[in-house]
Amino acid sequence: MRILDKYIIREFLRTYLIIFLSFVAIFVVIDVIDNLPRLIRNGATAQQATIYYLMRLPYLLVLTSPVTVLLTGLFMMSALSKHNESIAIRAAGISIKRAMLPLFGIGLIISIAVAVFGEYVVPWAETTKNYVYNVQIKGQQPDDQMLKARIHYQGKANDFYYFGFFDGYKNNLKIIDLTRIDFKTKQITEHITASSADWNGSRWILKDCDLRRFANGKQVFMAHYPQTDLVILDVQPQDFIRISQKTLSLNFWQLKEYIGRMKKLGDNAAREIVDLHMKISFPLTNLIVIFFFIPIATSNIRSKGRGWIIMLGLVVCFIYLIVVRVCQSLGYNSIINPFWAAWFPNIFFTLLGLGFLHKAEI
Repeated sequence: MRILDKYIIREFLRTYLIIFLSFVAIFVVIDVIDNLPRLIRNGATAQQATIYYLMRLPYLLVLTSPVTVLLTGLFMMSALSKHNESIAIRAAGISIKRAMLPLFGIGLIISIAVAVFGEYVVPWAETTKNYVYNVQIKGQQPDDQMLKARIHYQGKANDFYYFGFFDGYKNNLKIIDLTRIDFKTKQITEHITASSADWNGSRWILKDCDLRRFANGKQVFMAHYPQTDLVILDVQPQDFIRISQKTLSLNFWQLKEYIGRMKKLGDNAAREIVDLHMKISFPLTNLIVIFFFIPIATSNIRSKGRGWIIMLGLVVCFIYLIVVRVCQSLGYNSIINPFWAAWFPNIFFTLLGLGFLHKAEI
C-alpha cells in the first residue's frame, strides 16, 4: 500500500470518527429532550429510560450513516483543496481518482458493516426497545402472535380456505371451509367443511368433515368423516402465525419468511417487500455518496466558493435521502413496483455520481 493511500485512509477514518461521535452526542441530547418527559409521565425508572435510549441508537446510527460519510468526505476534500494537497498529488503524476480509490474500499466496507449491523443488531435493539417501552413502561400486554381469527388463505392448487379461528398454542383450527376451483371451466370441483382440526406434528386430524366433489356443476360424490387424517389441508401451523413486530425488528430472512406467509394469507405485502429490498439498498448509500465529494478535491475555488461546493454536496445528499423516502412511500402504497421503489434512487444517483466523477479534473 502506498504512503498516500495510508494517509488518505487515516485522515478519512479520523474525521469519520469525530463526526460519528458528534452525531451520537447530538442525537442522544435531542432524543432526551424529545422523549424523556413522555417516559417520565409513563413512570419509567432510570434503568428503563437508559435501556430505551441505548436501544434507539443502533437505528439512528444506520439511518444517519450516509450523512456521516458525506460530511467526512466533504471536510476531508475541502482540506485537501485548501492546503493545496490535491495539487501536490496531481503534480506527482497521480490522478485524484486514483488517489481517492481507497475511499471506495472504505465506503464498501462501511456499507457491508451497516448491512450486517442492520441485520443482527438493529432487530434485536428494536425488539428490546419496543418491549421496554410498551410492556415494562406503559404496562401493556405483549402482542400475541399465536392467535388469529377469520383467516382467508390461498393454497397452491387453486384452493381457497376460510378458517374461523387459529390457536397457535394448541395448533388447532376451528370452522374450516375449503373450496377448490377449476379456472378453465370456472366451476367448483370440491368443497370441504369441518368443525375443527388438530395438528399431530405431520398432518391435520379433521373432525366432523364433509367432503363433496362436483363435475359439470353437479355433485358426484359426498362423504362424511367423524374424524379423518386425509391430506386435505395444504397448510401448516406456522403459516398462520403472524409476526406482529415491525419490519425493523426482523432480519432479512425473517422478513422474507413473513412476506411468504402474508402472500399465502392474501394480504398486501408491498410495504414489507419494499423494506426487504431496503435492507440491502440503503446500506449501499454509504458507497454512493462518495461519488459526490471527490470532485471537491479537484476544485481550485478558494474559501467562500469552496463553501458553496460543500453546500451543493449536502443538498445533493439530502435530495437523495428525500427521493429514497418518496420512492419508499410510493412503494408502500403499491403506486410503483416495490423493487423499483427500493432500488431506483440508488441506480439514478449512482449514474449521476459517475457523471460527477467523470467531470473531476485529473
